[in-house]
Amino acid sequence: MPLEGEYEPSPQKWVRDQVELYERTGGREGNTLPGRELPVVIFSTRGAKTGKVRKQPLMRVEHDGAYLMVGSQGGAPTDPAWVANLRAAPDQVTVQDGPEPWDGVARELEGAEREEWWDRAVAAFPDYADYQRKTERRIPIFLVERRPA
Repeated sequence: MPLEGEYEPSPQKWVRDQVELYERTGGREGNTLPGRELPVVIFSTRGAKTGKVRKQPLMRVEHDGAYLMVGSQGGAPTDPAWVANLRAAPDQVTVQDGPEPWDGVARELEGAEREEWWDRAVAAFPDYADYQRKTERRIPIFLVERRPA
């Protein structure tokens, strides 16, 4: 089940538009990074301050049914807002890769597991390596796995 509650669209028009197109078409459209043919997934999180549902398209980094959320924000000096949302409510995340969303549980990765998944992220989207070089912060990454029934 997708996250329930009031949805607050992104203040960024391109994000709002992409999420709407992706959801309206069951992922048949709006499923790539604008201007590039690299696949994206829609992640929904619960706002840490507002409690509202927030949605963001992120690069598709998947392995054995688990998905990675990379908090790169293009190498900006601060984390994207959804990072705080996940840290506050790691069990309030939905993944949509195609027509059917599913509930997940996220955990922030460290150590060898982080390095393994970081390599997968860079293989899926090489720009991540450049983003890490641009910023002094360590880009946080979260593994999202299906919530147990």
